[in-house]
Amino acid sequence: MKLNSGQLPWGSSFPNPPSYPALEGDITCDCLIVGGGMGGAMSSYRLSLSGADIVLIDKRAIGGGSSHANTGLLQIANDKSLTACMNTFGEANGVLFYKLCQQASRRILELPDKLNIDPQIIPRSSLLYASTPEDVPTLKLEHENLVAHGFDSEFWEQDKVSSHYAFSKPAALYSKGDAETNPFRTVHSLIDKARDNGVRVYEHTRARHYEYSAEGVTCITENGRIFAKKVIFAMGYETQEMKKDRGAELINTYAIMTKPLEHLPKWYERSLIWETARPYLYFRTTPDNRIIAGGKDEPLTDPERRDIRVLSQGQRLLEELETLFPEIRGIEAEYSWGAVFGSTRDGLPYMGPHPEYPHCYFIEGYGGNGTVYSMIAAELLADTLAGKYRPELELFSLTRSSKPSPSPAVQA
Repeated sequence: MKLNSGQLPWGSSFPNPPSYPALEGDITCDCLIVGGGMGGAMSSYRLSLSGADIVLIDKRAIGGGSSHANTGLLQIANDKSLTACMNTFGEANGVLFYKLCQQASRRILELPDKLNIDPQIIPRSSLLYASTPEDVPTLKLEHENLVAHGFDSEFWEQDKVSSHYAFSKPAALYSKGDAETNPFRTVHSLIDKARDNGVRVYEHTRARHYEYSAEGVTCITENGRIFAKKVIFAMGYETQEMKKDRGAELINTYAIMTKPLEHLPKWYERSLIWETARPYLYFRTTPDNRIIAGGKDEPLTDPERRDIRVLSQGQRLLEELETLFPEIRGIEAEYSWGAVFGSTRDGLPYMGPHPEYPHCYFIEGYGGNGTVYSMIAAELLADTLAGKYRPELELFSLTRSSKPSPSPAVQA
């Protein structure tokens, strides 16, 4: 699957990342991780702390798939609001999901002090604005539910929004505890630390076939075999080529990164910005005074059509950015790109085992919060592989019904 189109921004910000050999010969391990993107990086780092014998492989260079197109917004809030999650899954499960995201966000913010390579994870607040006046009551209800369940949220009227930003919106929610990152650096920093902790990493190593037995899984690659007791598939959207999830939907999404600005527009605390409309637009700054804008989602098409659409969709994003911040009119985009993006129909990611793949676990962090989901999966699967039962995985089951029901013993 061709995951990305256009000119991607992160390679130039980290021009000499660590490199790893291709696998040659046969090896054994306790756990094989297939995929060197964000899901594989989080899991390899977390499992490296357990002392288990871990191997990670990727058919590309590390971080060369969807993580290279990631725009680096890390949020507690999700594409599906807390209110909607409570309505769909029940109050306890909806709150549990948001609490898991909150815990994962806190763990991500703790990473920089633990890694050798600076992942450029920077704490930020978020502004979620009402796209239309009709969205204000829904936004107010979301604020009430967030506060009632212990989440940080401020409800801002129109005058407060306009006093803190260059634009005016009918209302907004302002919340703390989020972050931005350079996703390419984050992936490399996690895997680099995992290697220091004993994880064996092989890039440009394509898995051709898997054989399942009572003892584990044999992964046959182009130039060797890997005998693993357990396997974690962290292949992102390409998982759909291996097995189709009925509840998964793949689309095309687009993003731009501007040239550096001498002065940023009126933008309170460099917050992450997004909106209530679906599909939504989102915006963030970078440490070197660039602006990232993303959105303009559309149905999945062949990669050649996405290649052509990158420039026109990038121009539309630039126009949206200029509309929001009129004082930067005339700004230029230095990078424009498109990518495959995945979501699920019920709004929850997939993670955990699958009955058709013995000894295996999947990480499918589909949705706008993929990095946070990857941290949740890393924690849950690390505990599971260590023999600790984590009933929260039932919430994210790959075979779940429309209303998952984890054990009442689950506590966030």
